[in-house]
Order: sequence, then structure tokens, then C-alpha cells
Amino acid sequence: MKSLDTGELTQLMNKCWMTHDGMWFFHCLRELGIEKTNELNKAAIRSLAPIETKRLVKAFGIGRVDSFEQVKRLFDAAERIFIPDFMGYEISYPADDGLRMDIQKCFAYEGVSRMGAIDRYECGIFHRIEGWFDALAIAYEVTPKVEKCMMHSDGNCWREYRFSFL
Repeated sequence: MKSLDTGELTQLMNKCWMTHDGMWFFHCLRELGIEKTNELNKAAIRSLAPIETKRLVKAFGIGRVDSFEQVKRLFDAAERIFIPDFMGYEISYPADDGLRMDIQKCFAYEGVSRMGAIDRYECGIFHRIEGWFDALAIAYEVTPKVEKCMMHSDGNCWREYRFSFL
């Protein structure tokens, strides 16, 4: 049997988790419809974000996140864990207080499109990221403010966050 290095193991675990997430969404959609599925998906994300954030901060020994440098440090660490290679994305820091994500290939868009519900799907990906910021009590502004799927409506997807610290 082949041994997996840390990167291969992370990729495999992410693929398995994304499949679980997709199957959960599919079965909720089939049983409950898109509106209730969107509601449950976002509720699950809201309850996950504080737990996940606390674990990340502890695991990476970051301490209190009270500067943009610490946001970058935490996000860079989380990116290595939660964003597998098969997701087409680019993360940049266009300003001293800003983070931008550009998604070229979205697993959620592809999966929900195959399920036939993309026209009413409410993005959970950025909802999760914003849940991290909320759990850390970081003040931020997001552009654009979108609930539905931008990949579906615009053919591309991105978000830019600007942070402020007191």
C-alpha cells in the first residue's frame, strides 16, 4: 500500500469532505427544495465557523487576531488546509487592509448546476469565510454583496474584503 504525504492526505480528505458536503446538499435539495436547503446550509455554516475558527487559531498559535498581518497569516494557513488543488482560485492582497479572492472554477457552482438548482442557489462558500471573520470579531466590508451564485449570473466570481482594526 502506498503511503501518502501530508499534501496528498490533505487533498484526499478535502475531496472526501467536499463529496460529503455535495451529497448532503443533494439529498436536502431532493427532500426539502432549494429554499429550505439554502437555509439549512447557511445555518450549518454559521454554526461551524466559530468552532472552526477557534480550532485554527489554536492550532497555528496565532493568538488574538487584531491586525491585518494576523488575518493574512491565519488565512494563508487556512488556505493550505481548506482549499484543495482542484478548486480554481487566486488569493491576493491588493491593499494594506484588503484580501481578494477570484474563483475561476467553483465546485459548488458545478455541483449545484448538475443538480438543476443553480438559478436559486445561495453561495455558502463566502458565507463560511465571512463567518470566520465574524467569529474573530473583525470589522470588514465586502464587495460585491451577493447572495446568489455570481458564477451563474456573471460568469465569474470574486469577493474583496477590506478590514478595519481599532
